[in-house]
Amino acid sequence: MASEDLKVLENGGLLLEPPNVNSDVDLSSLSLKDEEGDPKEVAKKKKKKSKTKKKKELPEQTNPPSTPVVDLFPSGEFPEGQIQEYKDDNLWRTTSEEKRELERLEKPVYNSVRQAAEVHRQVRKYIKGILRPGMLMTDLCETLEDTVRKLISENGLQAGIAFPTGCSLNWVAAHWTPNTGDKTVLQYDDVMKLDFGTQIDGYIVDCAFTVAFNPMFDPLLEASREATNIGIKESGIDVRLCDVGAAIQEVMESYEVEINGKVFQVKSIRNLNGHSIGRYQIHAGKSVPIVKGGEQTKMEEGEFFAIETFASTGKGYVREDLECSHYMKNYEAGHIPLRLPRAKQLLATINKNFSTLAFCRRYLDRLGETKYLMALKNLCDAGIVQPYPPLCDIKGSYVSQFEHTILLRPTCKEVISRGDDY
Repeated sequence: MASEDLKVLENGGLLLEPPNVNSDVDLSSLSLKDEEGDPKEVAKKKKKKSKTKKKKELPEQTNPPSTPVVDLFPSGEFPEGQIQEYKDDNLWRTTSEEKRELERLEKPVYNSVRQAAEVHRQVRKYIKGILRPGMLMTDLCETLEDTVRKLISENGLQAGIAFPTGCSLNWVAAHWTPNTGDKTVLQYDDVMKLDFGTQIDGYIVDCAFTVAFNPMFDPLLEASREATNIGIKESGIDVRLCDVGAAIQEVMESYEVEINGKVFQVKSIRNLNGHSIGRYQIHAGKSVPIVKGGEQTKMEEGEFFAIETFASTGKGYVREDLECSHYMKNYEAGHIPLRLPRAKQLLATINKNFSTLAFCRRYLDRLGETKYLMALKNLCDAGIVQPYPPLCDIKGSYVSQFEHTILLRPTCKEVISRGDDY
């Protein structure tokens, strides 16, 4: 390098000068320019670039809800449920890279069930806001179900309602929904269990809550709510189902409720339970008891469970009673020959619209089916369809219910259906 190309600065540093540059040129003026030209123009351009573009506002849900949730989340990513870490021997899963990778592979499944959960959250929030004594139960169920159909963008078996809306009253614990023509009206002193489900690609969210307008029932509702919460907390990979049931019963039966001046100890209903959930299969084989002394079977990684509890002011036992409304095709049923043409036709309707998802008589009416009761009985007698009559407390006592769907992810437990309304 030629020595004339170096110039000593006042501070003792060196400046490299290009050859043939006039030493009289004001170097300070050069430092303010770049290849784009005048420094003032550059500053203007930079100022223009610095202006942030207004973010496109995301659509908001209408009231009453009518906007499909897919339009509310343009990214296609739906929010997680409540995350709970595993405890004790499973704490290592939280930071395991191998388990994280397994979750990344299952992301499409998680996203589908979260979409179903978001629909459930928005629908139940809306329904809780409009519930009033004096409502016709049929109107309540149809309003709820029509809202689900809109928000989930109902599409045959790919997206829709997972099972009929249960709105069991007082001593009826589960599996009651009004048949067409039913004139039952919701009363101020009723205790109503509102149980409904949503599904995307067969991944089901099963969630329920109890509504009571009279505050004297608050301890009864609190008992089943807290019992469900402890059941969720105690659930996990390799946990024995009987241990979950024992924890639920302990919390449940620590409550008392005073009804019309008489005190009752709250009891878990021993012949009702939670259950595992499979794809297009609401009861997938494993039962989660709500009393001690149940099965030694363990929960496993990747399983979905409905943790649900039933609190009673009576003996804690239910039996089948009243007119049946709920039905479901037997998941294990193979080909069974049928003689009645009407039964064959009805089975084709069931296969097309419900497959192995539960349905009710109102749904068949909605599809235009008429005079089908004999054909439906024939399908039940053949073992193709299973009837699920209402389950009623044997003493006619009040019953409350709470339920959430949980996913035992490889790294953590996700309460899929949890929202800010619980």
